[in-house]
Amino acid sequence: QVQLVESGGGSVQAGGSLRLSCTVSRTGFYTYCLGWFRQAPGKERELLASTAGSGTTYYADSVKGRFTISEDNAANTLSLQMNRLQPVDTAMYVCAASTYSSCTYSLDRSDRFNHRGQGTQVTVAS
Repeated sequence: QVQLVESGGGSVQAGGSLRLSCTVSRTGFYTYCLGWFRQAPGKERELLASTAGSGTTYYADSVKGRFTISEDNAANTLSLQMNRLQPVDTAMYVCAASTYSSCTYSLDRSDRFNHRGQGTQVTVAS
């Protein structure tokens, strides 16, 4: 079983920063990849960033240069540092994990992630 619990969401002014955290609990499963999605009302779910834990990362064009994904294996935590936030970044942010080894060579494939948390809301005011 894999459980993911997000925290750190909230409201921020445009240009501000937020740091999201995700606590990852694993029982009997190995997670090959971790990532962050977001979904805004009326829009498709978007894979923002992912990591294979070996230093390999993926970023969507919409967040490249502004967001940074990092993993703390000792603390079983995945983080997403979000800088220069804009109103278009307003969405529910969801932590995800993959127990498929194939995710390591296709970090941009959202369908490889088979476990998700409940999400944390991020609202950016103009």
